[in-house]
Amino acid sequence: MACLVIERDELVVRLSQLEQLAAQRGDVRVPLCSVTRISEEGCPYAALRGMCAPGTGVPRRLAYGVRLFTGGRPDFAALHGPGPAIRIDLSEAAPFGRLLVTVPDPETAIAAVELGVKQAQAV
Repeated sequence: MACLVIERDELVVRLSQLEQLAAQRGDVRVPLCSVTRISEEGCPYAALRGMCAPGTGVPRRLAYGVRLFTGGRPDFAALHGPGPAIRIDLSEAAPFGRLLVTVPDPETAIAAVELGVKQAQAV
């Protein structure tokens, strides 16, 4: 399962080797200062926008990789199984519009990212 890690001033979506293969890329890094909103996503597959390119997807089972759609920056998804997941909306400073990531405990993950964002803003 992908995990969210805070390294210095970045939020990292760390992927296992199998997830990297499915996503057709390595870990995703975004500046903590670009995080604008973090929320639990009750139905993460319904929140997916666009099509996987590159990446791997099986409807309502898994979605790994970049999601391209018309009219905005791409999203990145690291979803498997029915959830739970969190959604992280990002500002224009980030390479993606938002991240969707399956996590075992959304409340703990949200609190950790929020703390990281606050600490990055304090610097």
